[in-house]
Amino acid sequence: MTSDNQPPRAPVALVTGTSSGFGLLVALQLAAQGCRVIAGMRDLTRGAELLKQAEHMNMSGRIHPVIMDVTDEASVIKAVSEAEAAMGGIDILVNNAGFAVGGFTEEISMAEWRRQMDTNFFGVVAVSKAVIPGMRKRREGIIINVSSVSGLTGFPGYGPYAASKFAVEGFSESLRQELAGFGVKVVLVEPGSFRTPIWDKGIAGLQVREDSPYRRELEDVLRYSRRTAMTAPDPSRVAELIGRIVRMRSPKLRYPVGKGTRLLIIGRTLLPWKLLERIIARGLRTGK
Repeated sequence: MTSDNQPPRAPVALVTGTSSGFGLLVALQLAAQGCRVIAGMRDLTRGAELLKQAEHMNMSGRIHPVIMDVTDEASVIKAVSEAEAAMGGIDILVNNAGFAVGGFTEEISMAEWRRQMDTNFFGVVAVSKAVIPGMRKRREGIIINVSSVSGLTGFPGYGPYAASKFAVEGFSESLRQELAGFGVKVVLVEPGSFRTPIWDKGIAGLQVREDSPYRRELEDVLRYSRRTAMTAPDPSRVAELIGRIVRMRSPKLRYPVGKGTRLLIIGRTLLPWKLLERIIARGLRTGK
């Protein structure tokens, strides 16, 4: 609380996964809007690009990189506690940290399935749990969970990623209702394909074995993924959307963004599932 002769403190935003991709751009976007940004990342040595861009934009003083491994509860609690003590609370949380495991279910190890869920889903839960008490006590705040169009429709070859994002969707629906009475807003941002490193890494994980019974299907998925990555739009659109959401008084639950996302959502809602499956399969085969 500030006295009458003190200006109100700048909003404090915690963004996870800020070493690249959406997280880096969101951190810069929120800093440009006047927020003090706690930029979470597993390895501070990977924050050079973020700090370089922040310096170029004359915003270095607004971005504070911190070590945060969302799969390590102690790391999360430490980072959040120190940030709240230093800055007086966290007003905005953007759960962005994530990656994509590629492959067909039978050929993906259980260790990889668990690694996917630990980061993309349990990481979201852990960081949210750490931030919620402060927001609840102040009776204000916003939690933005970066989901995906894959959290609405599953695609072959990315089962673990789709499962993790479907989990984020259900969690966010429940959390939004739990916190509504305490003045805390929960929002889902659902990007389609954008030019970010997540898909480069996911594609790299799609190794086609000569003896795989799924070889032909995997090659279709790999070809489609590469083609989509090459034509994907600028990811700054997602950062700009999140920047607009944090300024809204009463945001909606879901914000799909990206080429073809609204069409896919309409198709999933209106078309019989068998027809939608055929459309997806045809899209994977296109361009052979």
